[in-house]
Amino acid sequence: MQKDAYTLIMEAIEAGVYKPGDRLVESELAERLGVSRTPVREALQRLETQAMLTRDGRSLIVASLDHNQLAELYAVRTELEGLAARLAARHATPEEVRVLKSMVAEDRALLGGDPRALSRANKRFHKQIHLASHNRFLVQQLDLVHRSMALMANTSFAAEGRDEVALDEHADIVAAIEAGDGDAAYQALKSHISQAFETRLRVDAGELRMR
Repeated sequence: MQKDAYTLIMEAIEAGVYKPGDRLVESELAERLGVSRTPVREALQRLETQAMLTRDGRSLIVASLDHNQLAELYAVRTELEGLAARLAARHATPEEVRVLKSMVAEDRALLGGDPRALSRANKRFHKQIHLASHNRFLVQQLDLVHRSMALMANTSFAAEGRDEVALDEHADIVAAIEAGDGDAAYQALKSHISQAFETRLRVDAGELRMR
């Protein structure tokens, strides 16, 4: 299935090809994506409506999140992710649990490597938990939250010492889901997101170095 202009631009923002503050030019995008300007224009309008893009004079630039928006986003993400883990503990199939366990094991091979690769693996892991919740409305809301996460300039996995701790937290979340313990899964995932937010705040304050 061919991807539309909106999906292609969104994926480019999520992959960091276009970063917060970057200007998006209709003609350049059309040429790069190999599509006509009309679908690109419609995609840019849609992304602006969703607050993924913002206006700077006549130009459209990739939006960035200020401190308050970041706090608001993490507050929502923490609760929704926790709920997904609670529901996954209740509804995940044995196959889904095995996939989650294999993800944690495979992601350990990425430790100390490219933070972006770990970030992509992290997104896959969280998406798998969302799907294991077996609640389509929750999955839709979390998709919106994760879309907004793309507006952060860097990944918390790039902070020194964060990657190994984060994967240990992933293992704890999976153990709780496998045990069918909804409360423990909820708390483990909430704590994991809280730690990621704290790491990001410490990086922004200059307390932690990025590698």
